[in-house]
Order: sequence, then structure tokens, then C-alpha cells
Amino acid sequence: METDPAALAVREALFLTLQLAGPPLLVMLAIGLVVSLLQALTQIQEATLAFLPKIVALAVVLMVLGPSMVGNLRGYAGQLFDRIVTAGRLAP
Repeated sequence: METDPAALAVREALFLTLQLAGPPLLVMLAIGLVVSLLQALTQIQEATLAFLPKIVALAVVLMVLGPSMVGNLRGYAGQLFDRIVTAGRLAP
């Protein structure tokens, strides 16, 4: 049984989305949990205290993982365009 090319492309796009968005979201979740625990223990309820560490951590994660993220996106786009070209050649 052959799968539909559009369904395959959507499945790969969703998997790529999880790969790209997963690490930054997990880091933001961990930082938010630590800051919330710190705020609960010290009873300091300052909104900027929760916001600033998340932004700094996100910037660090994007600087470290950014090149590999761009490489994954470029690879997926290249595969997708190759499939489109190949499908265009096979069409009657």
C-alpha cells in the first residue's frame, strides 16, 4: 500500500515541528518551573522575575541550537522540492 505524498509531507512537517519546537519549549518549561518554585518559596510575586530568565534561556538555546534547526528546515525544504520536481516529471 502506497501512502499519499501530501499525507507523508504533512506527517514529516509535524515531526519536524516537534523536533524544532521541543527543546526551546522544554527549556522554557523548566526555567518557568524553577522560577515559580523560587517565587513561592520567597513570596516574591514580581512578573518580570519570571519573564527575564525565560527570555535569556530562550536566547541561549536558540544561539546553540539555531544552526542545526536551520539545517533541519533546509533539508526538509530540499526534500519537499525534490519530491515536487520528481512528481512533475512522472505526471503524464
